[in-house]
Amino acid sequence: MHEARIQSVGGPVVHALTDAPFQLLEAVQVGELGLPGEVIQLHSGRVVAQVYDDTTGLRPGDPVIGTGQPLSVPLGPWLLGRIFDGLLRPLDAAGAAFIGPGSVSTPAIEAQHAFQPDARVGARLRPGQALGRVALSGRELPLLVPLHRAGTLEWIAPAGSYPADEVVARVRSPEGADPSPLTLTEHWPVRRPRPVAGRLTPGRPVITGQRILDTLFPVPRGGRAALPGGFGTGKTILQEALAKWCDADVIVYVGCGERGNEMAEVLDEFPQLEDPRTGRPLMERTVIIANTSNMPVAAREASVYTAITVAEYFRDCGLHVALMADSTSRWAEALRELSGRLGELPSESGYPAYLSARLADFYERAARVETLAGAEGSVTIIGAISPPAGDFSEPVTTHTKRYVRCFWGLDRGRAQARFYPAIHPLLSYSEEADTLAPWWREQGNGDWSRHRQRVLTLLEEQARLERMARIVGKDALPPGQQVTLLNAELINDGFLRQSAFSVVDRYCSPTRQTKMLRLLVRFTELADAAVGSGVTPAAIAALPILRRLQRLGEEVGEDAIPQLDVLWDQLEMAFADLAGRP
Repeated sequence: MHEARIQSVGGPVVHALTDAPFQLLEAVQVGELGLPGEVIQLHSGRVVAQVYDDTTGLRPGDPVIGTGQPLSVPLGPWLLGRIFDGLLRPLDAAGAAFIGPGSVSTPAIEAQHAFQPDARVGARLRPGQALGRVALSGRELPLLVPLHRAGTLEWIAPAGSYPADEVVARVRSPEGADPSPLTLTEHWPVRRPRPVAGRLTPGRPVITGQRILDTLFPVPRGGRAALPGGFGTGKTILQEALAKWCDADVIVYVGCGERGNEMAEVLDEFPQLEDPRTGRPLMERTVIIANTSNMPVAAREASVYTAITVAEYFRDCGLHVALMADSTSRWAEALRELSGRLGELPSESGYPAYLSARLADFYERAARVETLAGAEGSVTIIGAISPPAGDFSEPVTTHTKRYVRCFWGLDRGRAQARFYPAIHPLLSYSEEADTLAPWWREQGNGDWSRHRQRVLTLLEEQARLERMARIVGKDALPPGQQVTLLNAELINDGFLRQSAFSVVDRYCSPTRQTKMLRLLVRFTELADAAVGSGVTPAAIAALPILRRLQRLGEEVGEDAIPQLDVLWDQLEMAFADLAGRP
C-alpha cells in the first residue's frame, strides 16, 4: 500500500499530494474512515480521486491510501435475491437507513450456503470451470473457478453448508507456488469485461410478454435496447414489467440516480412478487442494485459498471441475463458533474467529450457468448433514458442510438391518452427483426415477417391520413382511406394496447401473440376486400365482432387461447353475411 495526503476537496473529487506510484483507476481509501474511491487522474506529484461516499468532514492532510488493485466487487451465486448499493454493499444487511461512511465492499453475509463439490482432487482446473454447485432457494448454480486462477485441485471441502468467505478448495498453479484458497466468492474489476471463449450471433428473441416489443420491435438474447421517454411516459413501469415477465434466467435491476420513492416501490414490490414461470418468489432470480438520487453522485458512475459485472458473472454460469438500467441519463449527469469539478472542457449540453465512449464501453458488454467452460450464456441490456422534455435529439439519446439496435421510443401524447405501453411505433425500430424471423418460423408462425410489415405499414398510413383528416374531415375521405383508419385503430386497441396492471393481459405468450395478430390482420384483409366490393366503412364499423376484437387482449387470456380459433370462424361468417346483404 502507498499513501498520499489530501490537498483539497471539492464535492466527490479529492486532490492529493504524493510521491508514491499510484495507478490510474486504482481503488483508494480516503480519510480516517477509509471512504472508498478511485484514482481518475494522475499528475506529477499529485493524484485526483473520485470518492463514492459523502466527503463531509474530509480536510487537508487526511490520508489517501492506495490499495494497489483496481476497483473490484465480490461475485458469487449468493448474490441472487439480494439488494445492494452501487458498490455492491448489501443494503438489506445495513441495519440503518443509510450505509455508514467507510463501509467496504465485502460479502458480509453470515448465511450458510449449501455446497456440493463436483471436481476431484488432482483434477486440472481451467478458469471459469465449474468447481461445484451451490443450492439457492430450490435451484443450483455452478461455483466457478475464478478467471485469474488455474491449476491442479489439491483439496476440496466435502458437501455441506459454508459462509460466502470460507475456503472450500485449494488450487496449485502450474508455476508450483503455494496453493491458492478458493471461497464461494471471487473478486473482479468492474471496468474490465470478463473474458469469453467467443461471441455468438443472435439466435432467438428475449420474450418480454409485451406484444408491441415481441412482435414489432424484438430484441435478441445478448442484444441492446434503449428505452427513452420524458417524465410520466412509463419508463419505470415498463422496465418493471419486463423484469417480471421476460424469459431471462436472471434479472439484474439497477436504479441509477432514480428518485427514492420509485426505488422504494421496486424494493417493496419485488420481494412479494411470484415468478410466473416457477411459482416461487421472483426475487430469487433477481439482483437489485439501488443507487438513488440522494446517494453520493459519484457512486452512480460505478453502479452501472457494477451491474454489468454482476450480469457477466451469471452469464459465465451459463445463464441468460437481462440487465435493466434505469436510467443512463442520471449516470451521464453524474459524469457531467464530475467533469465540471475537474475543470474539463465541456461538450454539448455540458456533458464531457468522452460521454460517447463511456456509453459504448457499457453497451458493448452485452452479448450472447460461449463461456470459457463451453456453455452458452447471454447478457441483454435494456437501458432507460430520461431526455429533458422528451427531446430525443439531446446528447445521451443520440449517442446511445449509435450503440443499440433496438430503440423503443416512448411518446408523451400516447401516455397522456392513457395508451400503454406508450411506445410510438413510428419512432421505434429494431434492426434485429430479420435476424429473428427464423425463430418465429420454427414456432409455427411463418407469416410473422409479413404480418409485422403489414402492421407497420398500416400505422404509417394512419399517421398520414390523420394529418389529412384534420384538414378536410374524416367523413370527406374516400371509403378505402376511412377503412384504413378503422383498421389502424383496431390494431392499436386490440393488439398494441396492453396494461401492465391487468391480471389477464399483463403477459402475452408468443402463441397468443401469433393467433391475435393473425386474427386482426385477417380482419384488415376482409375489411379492405369488403370496401372494394362496395360495402360502406360504416357497415364494417357496426359489426358486433369488431367490439370483441377491440378488447381481444382483455377478454381472451392465456387460459382461453382456443377461443381465438372460434373468433376466426365468427369473423369469416360476419363478413360473409355482410357481403350477402342487399
